[in-house]
Amino acid sequence: MTPAAVDAYLIYLAAERRLSPHTLAAARRDLDKLIAHAAARPLDSLSVDDIRRAIVQLRAHTLSPRSVARHLSSWRGFYAFACRRLGFTANPCVGLRPPRAARALPDVLSPDACSQLLDRAPDGTLETRDRALFELIYSSGLRLAEAVGLDLADVDFAAGEARVTGKGSKTRIVPIGTQARTALQAWLPLRQQQAQDGVMALFVNQRGTRLTPRGVQLRLQRWAIRAGLPQHVHPHLLRHAFATHVLQSSGDLRAVQELLGHASIATTQVYTHLDWQHLARSYDQAHPRARRKS
Repeated sequence: MTPAAVDAYLIYLAAERRLSPHTLAAARRDLDKLIAHAAARPLDSLSVDDIRRAIVQLRAHTLSPRSVARHLSSWRGFYAFACRRLGFTANPCVGLRPPRAARALPDVLSPDACSQLLDRAPDGTLETRDRALFELIYSSGLRLAEAVGLDLADVDFAAGEARVTGKGSKTRIVPIGTQARTALQAWLPLRQQQAQDGVMALFVNQRGTRLTPRGVQLRLQRWAIRAGLPQHVHPHLLRHAFATHVLQSSGDLRAVQELLGHASIATTQVYTHLDWQHLARSYDQAHPRARRKS
């Protein structure tokens, strides 16, 4: 049985922090590990040493440093809430640091690969929808959940903008590029025929209801195969491509942060490393003193 304190924390995350169901499910799994480690002991009786041993156990089960860090963050957040709201006297996670992990750079599609993927002429209603959706994700740097969550009323064609609801139910305005607007305008008349009455979703499936994230993933994989791309393509890869290509063109990290909806610029800075890789490869190829002698 889940302790009442954990239930109260999850209700707080859903009702006050307005976190997504996916984030809530991850937090619940992390806290289940804490409950299992505590066994029959009350959570307010755990010490710093107990939490440290729990971290060691996670590592012993071959969890990556990044996963261990997420668990510790969830536990720390729970105890901070419990100290504020539930009368817990101490947060045993304070001062503990997770194992350090090298920051993995996201995969990215080149501009040529994006053109290869998106320039194919659509055949039929579903492909017209797919192209509009993929163009929009790439044009505006949307997360998958943001794209499938869009309603018709969220798109302002006159202004060339969309109102997007991101993590924590935070909204932002993003620009829509010319290619994406053209693709969307081709989709809208077909969407009107496809959508069930009362469905406000911008992108609908064959049944006329809101398109699901899994449906988008499968359709994009099919598009990538038909386009002849050699790498696995998923929706977040289009978001990575947007960020990298805009940063390479503009060099404006703050603007990219705003467009992506990142709360911290540290999250956006990973794309500066991708940009540096691009510059380093160009240097190696172009500079006469950079070429290695054979």
